[in-house]
Amino acid sequence: MAKTPEEEHPIKAVGWAARDSSGVLSPFKFSRRATGEKDVRFRVLYCGICHSDLHMVKNEWGTSIYPLVPGHEIVGEVTELGSRVNKVKVGDKVGVGCVVGACHSCENCNNDLEVYCPKMILSYGACYYDGTVTYGGYSDTMVADERYILRFPENMPLDAAAPLLCAGITVYSPLKYYGLAEPGKHIGVVGLGGLGHVGVKFAKAFGAKVTVISTSSSKKDEALEHLGADSFLLSSNQEQLEASLGTFDGILDTVSAMHSILPLIGLLKSHGKLVMLGAPEKPLELPVFPLLMGRKMVAGSATGGMKEIQEMIDFAAKHNITADIEVIPIDYVNKAMERLAKGDVRYRFVIDIGNSLASSN
Repeated sequence: MAKTPEEEHPIKAVGWAARDSSGVLSPFKFSRRATGEKDVRFRVLYCGICHSDLHMVKNEWGTSIYPLVPGHEIVGEVTELGSRVNKVKVGDKVGVGCVVGACHSCENCNNDLEVYCPKMILSYGACYYDGTVTYGGYSDTMVADERYILRFPENMPLDAAAPLLCAGITVYSPLKYYGLAEPGKHIGVVGLGGLGHVGVKFAKAFGAKVTVISTSSSKKDEALEHLGADSFLLSSNQEQLEASLGTFDGILDTVSAMHSILPLIGLLKSHGKLVMLGAPEKPLELPVFPLLMGRKMVAGSATGGMKEIQEMIDFAAKHNITADIEVIPIDYVNKAMERLAKGDVRYRFVIDIGNSLASSN
């Protein structure tokens, strides 16, 4: 007879889970594995809500396994170490991002790119090495192999740092990989949401000229005055688009909704790069002729390997980069999901797990 989630492992855990594609989350009892010799266990203090959590609880990508405990922007304080762990100590501030396992022997793993491993294991909704389902950070405790543990400086606020584990690395990695993390580059950021707002911050820290590209004129003051972007482009304004043709070295497209990428390709200089970071539910139309006429590139990027995520955290700490957040209790999570679907958040919800989960169960 199959064991229940509460019986699978020896360490009792509580969280909030979706039971079906309605996406409604409610209290859930399950279990975590015992701390192995290379494992780090930590008390979860905060967990960010990523837009992918919304897709997953509703099974909009067709891959969800229920019951599903979301959350891959997980931060907290170390409570227990395996006998062979040397990366952190009890009491350290740590986090776990999108990945908790990989094969560790393929070309990607050997190049510190675990996120691109064909056998990569996601932090929630995936099958772990032992055959059990992984559960994410909308929960009171977390355990992971030390390879997948990230360290945070003592002076970094964990609530505002949590979204860096997904949103932060998702914009940092392509800026670095595609040669856009250089002073003087002109970078466009499409969409001023959870990804976009930290994209502006990282690009500015690299010394780039940054233009926010948005369908909403109401984002202009926020982009220029609060986030420090150099300019603002209203994508529905044909005159502004035409004036900016061929002026961007690279564009980060963070939009998860269906949209046309043809106007964005037109904004690129020759050899420019349009990097897709959002994940629309349906395929986008890719016009090839404009690519040929400027040796332009439409590319994609996921998050990053563990080495690069740690590099990103250290860079963010040095440049005082954190996410702009709205901290919520766990019992507000369903309302937060509704608001996220409408884009009604500035710019990332973070659940105060440490102060609200126990009382909710």
